Amino acid sequence: MQKYIDQIIELAIQYAPKVLLALITLVVGFWIIKRIVKLLKKTLEKYDIDPTIEPFLVSLASVGLKILLVFSVAGMFGVETTSFIAVMSALALSVGLALQGSLGHFASGVLLLIFKPYKVGDVVEISGKTGEVESIQIFNTVLKTFDNKRIIIPNGVVTSDTITNITGQTTRRVDIVFGIGYTSSIDKARETILAVAAKNDLFHLDPKPEVFVKELADNSVNLVFRAWTESEHYWTLFFFMQEHVKKAFDAENIEIPFPQRTVHLVK
Repeated sequence: MQKYIDQIIELAIQYAPKVLLALITLVVGFWIIKRIVKLLKKTLEKYDIDPTIEPFLVSLASVGLKILLVFSVAGMFGVETTSFIAVMSALALSVGLALQGSLGHFASGVLLLIFKPYKVGDVVEISGKTGEVESIQIFNTVLKTFDNKRIIIPNGVVTSDTITNITGQTTRRVDIVFGIGYTSSIDKARETILAVAAKNDLFHLDPKPEVFVKELADNSVNLVFRAWTESEHYWTLFFFMQEHVKKAFDAENIEIPFPQRTVHLVK
């Protein structure tokens, strides 16, 4: 028993300084990496680097520096760098086969930065999710919804699905359908809708707002209102027209029909 105790003490004396030094190196190394990453982020912001690329470069630098730190700590235990790299390469191959999806997300992130279908600040619709692009990271794209939810979408899903960049264009057309009764005047309804639109200066006058008969439906004559505005004003004008056209129709006694059903009870 004493023999084993002596061996344990000898190993502890031999490796304790290395373990302590490795722990100190890790703690100090992570602290330095954190400072470097912060400095890199400030530098990128100072030189007005595209905010779409900035988080990607910061994340990439952080991961790369941490991998180098791990190599340095391994060298303190006498691990040969070449052997360690060979082992890590074999391990990376195994992990890579197991994490093909994650590597695909990384490659997709690079493609997004190269082709730029959207940038930070754009409002997009991806895989049925709509929100403002908050950041494009190594593996994910982060959206912030209008009700302040955070949606994280893998980059591989982004590039394999349809991307709708809602604010990609500076201007956007507002299309709204208003239904009126068959007994109501189409011309009067058209004048009323255009009069409401004229009260809001956010609508463009060239091309001017228009109203067309879209459909003779089962219960209503559907009129479509079309007008152009700046992309950031779309929802403001959409809700403005919905409310004020209803009030104007009420004032002009223009009927807005709704489905009705007559039920006969048989005793």
